[in-house]
Amino acid sequence: MVPSLGAERLTAADASNVVFDTADQVNVFALAGRLGIGGFVHADGTLELDRLRAEIESRLHDPSVPELSRFRQRIIEREGRLVWEPCEPDLTWHIRASDAVPGLDGLADLCAALMIRPLAAHRPGWELLVVPPGSTKGPAVVLRAHHAIADGVAAVRLAELLFGAESAPSRARAEPSPRPRGAWWRAAVTGVVRIAAMLRRSVPRTVLLGPIGPRRGVGFAEVDLATLGDAARHAGGTVNDALLAGIAAATAAGLRAGGHAVPGVLPASVPVALPERGGSGNAVGVMMVQLPTDEPDVALRIRRIAASTRAAKDEARAAGTFELTRSRWGSRLFAWLARRQRFVVMFVTNVRGPAAALTIGGAPLEHAWPVTPIQGNVRLGVAALSYRGRLACTVHTDATALDATAVARKLADELTALATTALSRGTA
Repeated sequence: MVPSLGAERLTAADASNVVFDTADQVNVFALAGRLGIGGFVHADGTLELDRLRAEIESRLHDPSVPELSRFRQRIIEREGRLVWEPCEPDLTWHIRASDAVPGLDGLADLCAALMIRPLAAHRPGWELLVVPPGSTKGPAVVLRAHHAIADGVAAVRLAELLFGAESAPSRARAEPSPRPRGAWWRAAVTGVVRIAAMLRRSVPRTVLLGPIGPRRGVGFAEVDLATLGDAARHAGGTVNDALLAGIAAATAAGLRAGGHAVPGVLPASVPVALPERGGSGNAVGVMMVQLPTDEPDVALRIRRIAASTRAAKDEARAAGTFELTRSRWGSRLFAWLARRQRFVVMFVTNVRGPAAALTIGGAPLEHAWPVTPIQGNVRLGVAALSYRGRLACTVHTDATALDATAVARKLADELTALATTALSRGTA
């Protein structure tokens, strides 16, 4: 279903993301990128923001791309219900320049600051910041949007439509499979088990869990996607399995560097896209994956993770969205539990990026990194996006717990070494 511009009630999944948005844990996602010369970006470094605004405005009002209507709506509460209300964006505010930053590390620091900055509640929940050239080769951009608008899969589609991808393929909506008899009671039992799991103290005390403070850290990493994919297949897994194997090693290294204990297993919460969205910007199940830190053999580590994810992915899709996020009161209970749980220690998300290279106001988007929030009492999150033949990863941490830059550098080293080692073993 395509959203209209009339007042429309939020789906339960979208509304839950409003509940999760608090003053100390802002529920936004971001896409950071570096631009090349072209369009509104001139060769002398000047930026023609009015040209960029004009192009974005034409897309927002293009009747052939109604999916972008959320960028012309805001969320309000009406008669006890959260609804999307028409609200034309002021593009001089939504699309604006920020201060220049010193290189890629400066862009990461800017993203860290933005992950704790609330969006304006009286406006549509998004903004596009253009970062003038500093010590980088060109300008950068940061698109921020409220998580109620979209999850990772939907966000990629919105980016394709917003940024010069007229030929972006539509994401076909899968037809629902007929539910077998007796499925209701099996679903009920599964729900009880999943809720009860949040109450288990299965993780020993670790610096990865605790109150999330205002000091955030963000670090970027990249690896060649084709090489990593070949290596993962030789080792018996997928790119996502290889990513998880690298994250396990990088997190362990980050803990050791900080003088912290390293658990033998790191339970990770990994979202799984659901085939049915029902008009919602958010439609994900969640699989729990145990990431081993006590397995030095990289190929065996991938195989162990792959064995877990094969079954867990299907189970997550069958179970659907988490039961407590299907109502507003349930989302409040979930948010309370999430600040006290000892069931998972990190969030990891990996989204397939745009099929074609994007342009922003005629300027090529040469690199892109996703940034997702950390919530509850989980102080580490890793997001990955495939784009232009690269797997771009972003580490987001509570800076008092882990050094995001150090973990990201170790992750880049691990993924590169993992690809080389696993591939050589597979061809030996």
